[in-house]
Amino acid sequence: MRALVLAVLAVASMRAADLETTIGEIRREWNTAEAMEVLQQVYANDRYFTFPRFEQTARYLAGAMKTAGLERVEVVQAPADGETRAGFWTMPLAWDAVSAKLEILDDSLAPAQRVLADYVKVPTSLGMWSGATPAGGMRAEILAVRAADLKKGAAGDLRGKLAMLDENPAGLKWLLVKAGALGAVNAFTENPALRDDRQWINAWGDDGWAYTKRSTPLLSFSITPRQAELVRGLLKKGRVRVHATVNARYYKGWYPYVTGVVPGETDEEVLTLGHTSEQGAQDNATGVSATLEAMATLRRLIAAGRLRKPRRTIRVLSMGEMYGSMHYVQANPERIRRTVAAICVDTPAASYDLAGTEYTFHMNPHVAKDFTDALILKVAALYFPLVKRPWHEAPFMTGTDTYMAEPMVGVPTVWGYSGSGVESHHNSADTPHRVDPRSLRDISIVTAAYLYFIADADEEAAMWLAGLSETRGSRKIQEAAASRQTIAYALDREKQAVLSVLRLVAPEVRDRVREKLTPAFSRLDRAAALQMESAPAAAGKRERGEADEMIVRRKRFGSIQLDDLPHEQWEGQPSGAWAAAPTIALYWCDGRRTLAEVVRLTELELGASKFDFVGYFKFLRRRGYVEFVEAGR
Repeated sequence: MRALVLAVLAVASMRAADLETTIGEIRREWNTAEAMEVLQQVYANDRYFTFPRFEQTARYLAGAMKTAGLERVEVVQAPADGETRAGFWTMPLAWDAVSAKLEILDDSLAPAQRVLADYVKVPTSLGMWSGATPAGGMRAEILAVRAADLKKGAAGDLRGKLAMLDENPAGLKWLLVKAGALGAVNAFTENPALRDDRQWINAWGDDGWAYTKRSTPLLSFSITPRQAELVRGLLKKGRVRVHATVNARYYKGWYPYVTGVVPGETDEEVLTLGHTSEQGAQDNATGVSATLEAMATLRRLIAAGRLRKPRRTIRVLSMGEMYGSMHYVQANPERIRRTVAAICVDTPAASYDLAGTEYTFHMNPHVAKDFTDALILKVAALYFPLVKRPWHEAPFMTGTDTYMAEPMVGVPTVWGYSGSGVESHHNSADTPHRVDPRSLRDISIVTAAYLYFIADADEEAAMWLAGLSETRGSRKIQEAAASRQTIAYALDREKQAVLSVLRLVAPEVRDRVREKLTPAFSRLDRAAALQMESAPAAAGKRERGEADEMIVRRKRFGSIQLDDLPHEQWEGQPSGAWAAAPTIALYWCDGRRTLAEVVRLTELELGASKFDFVGYFKFLRRRGYVEFVEAGR
């Protein structure tokens, strides 16, 4: 027994050393100039956020990948027709904008004050998917509207007017359409301290994020906090008339994404994702740059013989957030089945010198507890002390490409994020000068090390990862000691994380490796039993209810945005695009668990909830998004 323990410790020490060596090699090879050049080029195109610009970005990235030595580089033309479905999401309708202006018709103002928006000078002046005006423009009146009043139907007569809103108008568009408004002037900002910058309006569908074939072509402008004060002051004196000119069009086109690989010995893959098609340098030209430079660095190290060719192929995917990755998942089911893990890189390169920019690593959802959680934290623990920078662990978040971890896709995906310090999220202030090359280096190195370790993992590495997951699992069981129920739940989830390493070993030896994991499971059992001794018992027996008779079967992967359903038919239910409770519950639905069990698991993951799960899933069934099955079928 002692010999076995010593052997296990020796393997653990060797694998930790392998990871440290890999990190060291990547640090020495990482190229700041190349990474910053990619960032600048992506930003230069995507800041205009039109589909022709997205195509330019895709062509540039394809060339950059080939120059970096990546293989099997391809630009995929996903449809941007406003009707094709990827999962339950409707692909956007393509949009182009040439110019746009919004000017106050008031000669008492200085000429510079009159211009509220100019797309050519500041692209975020115009909301994405804004409708067009006649060639000569049109005159309209601005009316200041409180979002709360609009929601209550008490905003006044908006017919033919531009509503200046104090909330992001994207989620209110359906109400503007209903009210007959000409469009919106956004006065909302996530950071009012950015007095002369403006929020980017990137969602303009009537019933969802993207503009689709069913959407209404309302105008969409965005102004600065200083300009909003000016307009409000003028409104106190009387009517405010403006001249709006928008040269834009909708059309059936393409929403391109780019992919390439560092080839391995097998067709199994490890994936890194960074989303294009956003106006900001932080969000997300940095993510695209970091993932590409991680790949380029690994390719150089392998070509030089400083790292061996990995067992698995490593792939990069640069695509529009959610829409691009969902199309990729739907179009490549066999490749997805061969993809053992992923990392999403989104908003990752904030300044070292600002508070609140420490790296945060978001984990997989509990339904997909996995060794990748422990691995990314181990890479962070080995790397960040070298640069004297703190970092944090955080739970899964909905709303970005980490949805790929959910069981119907089955690709465990962690996410590295640092925010921007000075809050410039979706703001014209999100420019390259706010990017810290050191942060870009950090996330790129961590990403490259994570990718390579998984790509080259063999049976010994799998056992080491099981050990990491067991250690983390023991800690999570201790943290779950609120009740015997929470301890039992944590035990089950952490055992799954340990068991997930079987994905890294050949099918013919999985039974043998599973046997080798038995001692880890026993130790987790003992850790849970120890916590159970002092933990309070679970609540008394619950009365059976309607949820005990309901078993939900999902029809498609991913969340349910409801973008194909008019808001008036939503019955007060939330979009599943970002709402946590309905999305996590959906992921737990496997066609076998009762809804009562799904609710229990969801609340163990997220905490107690007042959400009406029964009502929500009945609504989904009525609308054809899910079906109910009988027990045992």
